[in-house]
Amino acid sequence: MQKRVTTDRAPQPIGPYSQAVIAGGFLFTSGQIALDPKTNQLISGDVEAQTARVMDNLMAVLDQAALAASHVVKTTIYLSSMDDFPRVNAVYGRYFEKDPPARSTVEVSRLPLGVAVEIDLVAVF
Repeated sequence: MQKRVTTDRAPQPIGPYSQAVIAGGFLFTSGQIALDPKTNQLISGDVEAQTARVMDNLMAVLDQAALAASHVVKTTIYLSSMDDFPRVNAVYGRYFEKDPPARSTVEVSRLPLGVAVEIDLVAVF
């Protein structure tokens, strides 16, 4: 059985997908990019600002499912340039100060709307 998670504190999907799905005791989020949840428009700013917006969006989805950062077991970070890794890592680390989850970070050739970073996560209940 699956349950969809939706919150207006994260951007509404811009395609045929859900913000998150609960299945088998896990929450799986869709990748988040730096969209403002109030306008569903891309925010302005550098990679640090984008990363903070992405993480805030993900935390809003977690909160809607009655979960917190401590429930996250795996994240995947997609970067348009691995040169941004230290800057993204610094912002990301503020959200997982204690017992961070497993993580993969990959450089990709292109991300939606030309953003610098996209992140998705898996959390456990």
